[in-house]
This record gives sequence, C-alpha cells and structure tokens, in this order.
Amino acid sequence: MRELFDDELKKLHGRFVEMGLNISEQIYSSTKAFMEHDKKLAQEVIDADNETNGEEMRLEKQALSLIALQQPVATDFRVIISILKASSDLERIGDHAVSIARETIRVKGNPRIPKVEKEIAKMTDQVRDMLEKALDAYSKSDADAAKTLTNKDVAVDEQYLLIRDAITKAVEENTETALASSSYFMVIRLLERIGDHIVNLAEWIVYSAAGQIVELNPGKANPELVNKLYSEEIVKEKDKAPNKKGNQ
Repeated sequence: MRELFDDELKKLHGRFVEMGLNISEQIYSSTKAFMEHDKKLAQEVIDADNETNGEEMRLEKQALSLIALQQPVATDFRVIISILKASSDLERIGDHAVSIARETIRVKGNPRIPKVEKEIAKMTDQVRDMLEKALDAYSKSDADAAKTLTNKDVAVDEQYLLIRDAITKAVEENTETALASSSYFMVIRLLERIGDHIVNLAEWIVYSAAGQIVELNPGKANPELVNKLYSEEIVKEKDKAPNKKGNQ
C-alpha cells in the first residue's frame, strides 16, 4: 500500500513541475509576442490558457484522491496540501501571462519605445529565472534555496520602478507613445505580480520541505528595505550610477 502511495505522490510531483515549466514558457511566449508585436503568437498563448486551467484541475483531483483514498500520514499530508496551494499560484501566473498576450493585441500598430521594451525583456528574464529556481528548490525540497527568492523579488521590484520611470520620461518627450505606454505599465505590473506569486510558491516549498510557516514577502519580512526600494531616491541613484563597463 505504501509503495502505491509513493508512486502516486511521485506522479503528483512530476505533474506539478511540468505545469510550472509550461507556465514559464507561457511567460516567455507572451512577452516575446509583446516585444515582437506578434499577434499570432499572442493568440496562441490566450488559446492555451484552457489547457493550463485543465492541468490545475487534474492536479487538484489527483491530490484530493490521494488524501481521500490513501490516508496519508502528517508529513505526506503537508506535502500534498503545499502542492494544492502552490498550483493555485501557478494558475494565477498563467492568467497574468495571458493578460500580457492580450496587451499585445491591444497595442499592435502604435508607436513603441525600444529602450523600454529592452528593459521589459530583462524583467521577464528575471521573473522566469525566479520561477525556474523555485521549481528547482521544489524538486530538491530545498527550503533554504526557496527562501533566497525574496532577494530576487526585490530585484524584480527594483526593475519595475526603473522601467516605470523610463516610461514616464518617454511619454513626456513624445506624447505619441502614450497608448503604448499604458500597455507597458500594464505589462510590468503583471510581471511584478508574477514575482509576488513566485514568492508565495517559495513559502509553500518551505512549508512542504521543512514544515515551517514563513513570511517571505519582502514588504512584510523586511519593510525597511522595501520602503527604501520604493522611494524615489533609488531611481535617482540608479540614473546617476556610473556605467562600470564604460569605466574599465
């Protein structure tokens, strides 16, 4: 009986990781579509959302079946509950990727700001790196690695603020970019929210691996740091910082 349970739990783990990897691809595809003004790719991301929702439902059904039929011990129960909770955050990340794809369709054909799009691409890479590290920490049951994602989320928030400042300056210089800029604001806000959901994932990974209920949200875990981050001074300091490559 125990061997059967372990086998089913292993399948559940595999399904969760597969769902996470698929959603990472959604983030990549939706932002790629946005940067390249690719309406066709954006529609593919939107159309694929039903499959993501289906993945979550199948995972949830499998998890609940394990609880109901196999009567897991406390440690196993904790792991299953963590997967259920974390899969909900993955599904929300997928929803945000779809929203980015919808912005691609809405903004197509309007004047763009290449400098801002380059920074959005960087922010996308940061978010995908966060998600991949979260999935790796999950696969290894590495609570310590999960906890380090707080610092990466701060970096994502910092990038969000810098892009926001760049968008504002660009609109002041050329009002024709105003419509595209509204989409830029939406996209970076969605990417920032994705980072928040990944932090939620990290909290469930810690709970699953170590049985600890932790608060990893930077705003709650270290409010002083985040208050500094969200002050206008950090944006000014970044603008004044010398280019290290240029000074070498």
